[in-house]
Amino acid sequence: MILRFASPYMFLFFLAIPLYIYLRFYRKRYRQPGLIFSNIGIFSGLKPTLKSRLKFIIPALHLLSIALLVVAAARPQSGAVSREINTEGIDIMLALDISSSMKAEDFEPDNRLHAAKQEIREFVSGRSTDRIGLVVFSRQSFTQCPLTIDYDVLLSYLDEVDFGMVEDGTAIGLAIANSVNRLKDSRAKSKIIILLTDGINNAGEIDPLTAARAAQALGIRIYTIGAGKPGPARYPIDDPVFGRRYIMQENQIDEEMLKQIADITGGKYFRARSTASLRQIYADISKMEKTKVEVKEFTMYSELFRYFLLPGLMLLLIEVMLTRTTFRRAP
Repeated sequence: MILRFASPYMFLFFLAIPLYIYLRFYRKRYRQPGLIFSNIGIFSGLKPTLKSRLKFIIPALHLLSIALLVVAAARPQSGAVSREINTEGIDIMLALDISSSMKAEDFEPDNRLHAAKQEIREFVSGRSTDRIGLVVFSRQSFTQCPLTIDYDVLLSYLDEVDFGMVEDGTAIGLAIANSVNRLKDSRAKSKIIILLTDGINNAGEIDPLTAARAAQALGIRIYTIGAGKPGPARYPIDDPVFGRRYIMQENQIDEEMLKQIADITGGKYFRARSTASLRQIYADISKMEKTKVEVKEFTMYSELFRYFLLPGLMLLLIEVMLTRTTFRRAP
């Protein structure tokens, strides 16, 4: 809450208080008495009455009423700050490859899918007013979570993503088409798809570049991420007889196609060679796709002078009544 005085110059009237004290007390003390007594010793044994002990009440009431009236004249006001927030949100579909090649353990501390899920979590936590959805794909593509502003729900669905949810393969075209279908009716100012894969398109009935052109026609930008270090990567195989063993598997990413998808839609292609570079890629995309937030701040004031004016007038009335009755002085 904000407290201010609309007419602070009224406090100059406080300068009248020292003048009143001087005229009331000090000047009276040094004024020549009108009646001179030769000897007042006969009154020395008299005890002061209750009325004489309370004679300070009148000047105290006078000073206090003046102070309250001056504060009321200065117009104290209390203000409450209100904010009007207008946002131009972004609708974001995250397309995540869950094919078996994402098991490659060239990303710390586990595999490519684990690293991607962790960085997606960080990316989501950095947003505030955007709707975000999740599409996963291998041989088929499906919506794991539709566009939502409830990030807790989104992240709970992300935690459930794992290998083997659908038959193995890499249907990049289907993933884009599924994401486009989720964004086609969006009224957001900006619509984007962030697609992460580590392979080449080898499944699905829709060509990735055809899907990209459909996205471009609907004003959807696609950022593509190729995940994996160049060269062979350690890949686990679970043998029912001998248990888990590892083989070295060459990393195959169709970078040319991913670049074309990004170029067609006005997006950008990134290559993630480690967990750290993947984290930086999502951070860079987050910076490029900033939500515009306009905050209008204004303050509404309410008058408080009545809380000082009424007590001041009441004390002044009490003072007048007391001087006319109990503390009335002989002329």
